[in-house]
Amino acid sequence: QVQLVESGGGLVQPGGSLRLSCAASGIFFSSYVMGWYRQAPGKQRELVATISSGGSINYVDSVKGRFTISRDNAKNTLYLQMNSLKPEDTAVYYCNGRRGFSHDYWGQGTQVTVSS
Repeated sequence: QVQLVESGGGLVQPGGSLRLSCAASGIFFSSYVMGWYRQAPGKQRELVATISSGGSINYVDSVKGRFTISRDNAKNTLYLQMNSLKPEDTAVYYCNGRRGFSHDYWGQGTQVTVSS
């Protein structure tokens, strides 16, 4: 059974930091493209960052220089370090694992709220 379990969300003031984690089980983690997506109220889910099995990384422009995605294949865990958070970063953040067209898995999401 595949499980992706996010943690680390919460309430933080503007300018603050959070570190999200995604613990994966039931998949050959190191072979998957892993990513973070987010969905704000009333908006479509959007890509935040991805990291390939080989370590290639992509970010959406709005988080470049502030967020860092990383993975620990030994721990089957994906991370997202978020610094200099802004109110517009408020959203539910989802972990995604993908390999090819037939293996596409999502976590349940973790809420991030940036507010003073």
